Amino acid sequence: EGVEGLIHVSEMSWTKRVKHPSKILNAGEWVECVVLDIDQEGRRLSLGLKQTEPNPWDLIDTKYRVGDIIHGKVRNITDFGAFVEVEEGVDGLVHISDLSWTRRVKNPGEVLKKGDDVEAVILKIDSDNQRLSLGIKQLQPNVLEDFFRSHGVGDILTGKIVRLTEFGAFVELFEGIEGLVHVSEMSQDRIENPGDHFAVDQEARVKIIKMDSVEKKIGLSIKAAL
Repeated sequence: EGVEGLIHVSEMSWTKRVKHPSKILNAGEWVECVVLDIDQEGRRLSLGLKQTEPNPWDLIDTKYRVGDIIHGKVRNITDFGAFVEVEEGVDGLVHISDLSWTRRVKNPGEVLKKGDDVEAVILKIDSDNQRLSLGIKQLQPNVLEDFFRSHGVGDILTGKIVRLTEFGAFVELFEGIEGLVHVSEMSQDRIENPGDHFAVDQEARVKIIKMDSVEKKIGLSIKAAL
């Protein structure tokens, strides 16, 4: 009697984002809590409610392994990725670079929406810092790697011009696989402006003249295919 301790709102739940204590507790209610700090001089007693339950992050290493496939709901979309709920109180991040092998995603909202049910693979577990890295593209075949395995320098293919720049044209060989035809490889004649000679969606017969498996870049030539 006469001794009160404070349960700070941040010490009420491991999993819920408590905006007001009344969402968890009621006046007059008996609760079990843990003494976190005793300040004799300041006559303050800090208590914790969530500490009476195990922290779900402490159990992550025992429940999940890298490579496990999880099903979850997209909780939030940010500029750098999407947070997916793995279980109550545990969200994992799908970084923007792990959304697609081939698509150049500028905003994760192009691929996912808040509330979407998704399947992802666990890439990294850092329970100490409460971070879980997830990947969605890893559940799909890597078409770029397949292309590099099945094609080589000297192959002649037919593709479609998808972008024109002052230094050349990007040609889509297969869905999600593009190569660059440098302006010097467009014609036997000198070309100053590719847009004067070629158009987007135009079909082009090209020869592979360079393949960089590390950078995943493909160099093409129209004049070499003639």
